[in-house]
Amino acid sequence: MDFIQSIILGIVQGLSEFLPISSSGHLVILPWIFNWQDQGLAFDVALHWGTLLAILAYFSKEWIIMFKSLLPNSVEVNLPQNLRKLTFRNRQLFFFIILASVPGAFFGWLFKSQVENIFRSPLLIIFTLSGVAFFLWWFDKKGKKVKFLKNLNWRVALLIGFSQALAIIPGVSRSGITITAALALGFERRAAAKFSFLLAAPIIFGAGLVKIPSLINNNINFPILLIGILSSSIAGFLAIKYMLRYLETRSYNIFVYYRIILALVILGIILIR
Repeated sequence: MDFIQSIILGIVQGLSEFLPISSSGHLVILPWIFNWQDQGLAFDVALHWGTLLAILAYFSKEWIIMFKSLLPNSVEVNLPQNLRKLTFRNRQLFFFIILASVPGAFFGWLFKSQVENIFRSPLLIIFTLSGVAFFLWWFDKKGKKVKFLKNLNWRVALLIGFSQALAIIPGVSRSGITITAALALGFERRAAAKFSFLLAAPIIFGAGLVKIPSLINNNINFPILLIGILSSSIAGFLAIKYMLRYLETRSYNIFVYYRIILALVILGIILIR
């Protein structure tokens, strides 16, 4: 792999992590289309750390507020009642994010070998791209869109967390499936996307830690890896910013169409080859 390939893969990862079109699916399909050497799952996971940096940077105020809310209760004694309630909600949000991350971490560990081998099939990605596209379209159209992040409870967080576990299969899309689940549970479009983005942080961080030994043992070229991570973080930051702005006035339909078109393109390439 050279620097150009790493930059391209980093940009693709950064954009597709937060657009509901499957970053892992694109990282499998792109080298397959251009006959690049498969960079392997460890490299893909490392690129995800670029998007982790994007999440931490874009939502830095939210993360600081959530971490401050974890301070001992004695700090809150002299606060006005409305601020105490706000602190409590921020603390709840933090724990809901952690709770929703547990199913994805568990199933990622349970199906580790399948993720690295069987699930990296272009044929499988055709079905996951088109299948999730249908559910995203349906729940975006039919969902009530009345809940906001302050309406989260542990049951809702856990349901969204179990949906995130499906994202171990390329083509499903972590953001795509969690946004779909949030829409199905009544969240409005922007709130569904925001919770999905925040939810990405723990699972990406954990997956990256697990793959560090693989990166070292496989003699990864670290300058090439670092340029990919940097590309991913910049593209990811821009994707978050403009995705949230886009959803203020528009639906998810454009991503539904994209997923279906990409599935058809992959099918066409398989038939030609």
